[in-house]
Amino acid sequence: MATVEEVLELLKSKAKTDQLEGMAKFGIVTEHRLGVSVPDMRKIAKEVGKDHELALKLWDTGILEARIVAGMIGEPEKLTEEQMEAWVVEINSWDVCDQTCINLFEKSAIVQKKIIEWSQREEEFVKRTAFALIACLAWHDKEAGDDAFIQYFPLIQREATDPRNFVKKAVNWALRNIGKRNLNLNQAAIQAAKQIKEIDDKTARWIASNAIRELESDKVQERLRTKAGG
Repeated sequence: MATVEEVLELLKSKAKTDQLEGMAKFGIVTEHRLGVSVPDMRKIAKEVGKDHELALKLWDTGILEARIVAGMIGEPEKLTEEQMEAWVVEINSWDVCDQTCINLFEKSAIVQKKIIEWSQREEEFVKRTAFALIACLAWHDKEAGDDAFIQYFPLIQREATDPRNFVKKAVNWALRNIGKRNLNLNQAAIQAAKQIKEIDDKTARWIASNAIRELESDKVQERLRTKAGG
C-alpha cells in the first residue's frame, strides 16, 4: 500500500514546472500545482491501485495533481455524499473538476441527485461540476435510456444565461454530448438548443449556436446514422 509521501514523490519526479505557464493560458490554475501531465498521473494511479483512504489523504494535500490522482484511485462504492460535498466546494480549476467527474463522481450511486442539486448552486465550479457530470454520463453511460438525459434539458435551459466561462462551457458541453448519443437525442438536443437560442441573452445564444453547429454537422449526422444502422 502506497503512502501519501510516496505518491507525492512519484508526482514530483514527473513534474515539469516549465509547462505551468502554458497551462495557465488554457485557464488551468497553476497555484499548488507541480506540472504533471494527465497521462503521467494515470500511470501513477495505475501503479498505486484503488485505495479510497489514500485518495482522501491525497485530496487533503491541496496539490492539484494529487487531487486528480485521488479521483483516479478513489473507490465509487465507498464514495459518500459528505465526501462529494467536501470535495466539490474545494475544486478551483476546470481540469480538476472534469477529471474528478470522469474518474469518480460519475460512478456514484447518487450522481443524478447531486447533478440536480449542484446545478442550482451559485459557486462557479460547483455548478460546472453538475454539467460536466451530465456531459460525462452522456459519453460513458451506455445503458441509460433517452429519458435519463431528456430530463436534463430544463436544467440546461435554466442555466444557459450564466455568463461565467467555466459554467457556460460546461452547459454547452452537456448539451452537445447529449445530442451526440443517438439520432433521437440529437434531434431533441437540437430542438432544445433552438429554444435556448430564442432567449434574449448573449451567453444563451452562444451556447445554442455552438451546439447546433456541431450537432447538425455532417460529421455528427453521418456517425449517428451509421451507429443507428449498425
